[in-house]
Amino acid sequence: MLAESSRKQVGVLIVEDDAVTRKSLCLAIEADPALRLLAAFDSVQSTLAWLEDETADVLLTDLGLPDGSGIEIIHACVKHHPQTDIMVVTMSSDEANVLACIEAGASGYVLKDAGRVDIARAVLDLRDGGAPMSPAIARMVLAKVRDGKKEPFATSGQDSVATTLTKREAAILDLIAQGDSYGEVAKMLSVSVGTVQTHIKNIYGKLSVHSRGEAVFEAHRRGLLQLGRPRARH
Repeated sequence: MLAESSRKQVGVLIVEDDAVTRKSLCLAIEADPALRLLAAFDSVQSTLAWLEDETADVLLTDLGLPDGSGIEIIHACVKHHPQTDIMVVTMSSDEANVLACIEAGASGYVLKDAGRVDIARAVLDLRDGGAPMSPAIARMVLAKVRDGKKEPFATSGQDSVATTLTKREAAILDLIAQGDSYGEVAKMLSVSVGTVQTHIKNIYGKLSVHSRGEAVFEAHRRGLLQLGRPRARH
């Protein structure tokens, strides 16, 4: 029974160079029985070395590190461990950093100075298919999407990809982009979570991506989302 419970725990890797913040994050993870702290590092190189032989269910990373950027870690994690969910925990609200992280594969973006954040809950939400974001970041991303939809899109390969998405896949993609978890999407569309996950895998294949963050970013870029439409009900 103990071994079964352990297997169900969500393994978390933390990358944070500030000792006080790193300790706080570690304590938050260790305090939740559903989570398990795998390792905590303060630099890019030590993290990359760990990722060569180990993997995590969830990666929490800062951006400004002594020997480089957390974006390098995100790229490496997505490349070698595409099943890992990634959330950025940082001071930077710079638009370029936010979009670069989402494009690289991050599915969550939380600001350290946005008030007390329930990290454990955010990690579990991330693992359940959610996209935890500080309100200011969410507004920035939505504004960027709306501005982007005003611009013309190329019609060569992108239109053909858009036509291959089924109505159900498009609906799921839209809901995921708005931050709904797989469980919430399943309830809204009156389907099982397994069915949602199957559709998500199909969407990944059609968009040539490996994570929710990449899927949402690519969908934004191609103009495949319809944010602002009435939400599904059942």
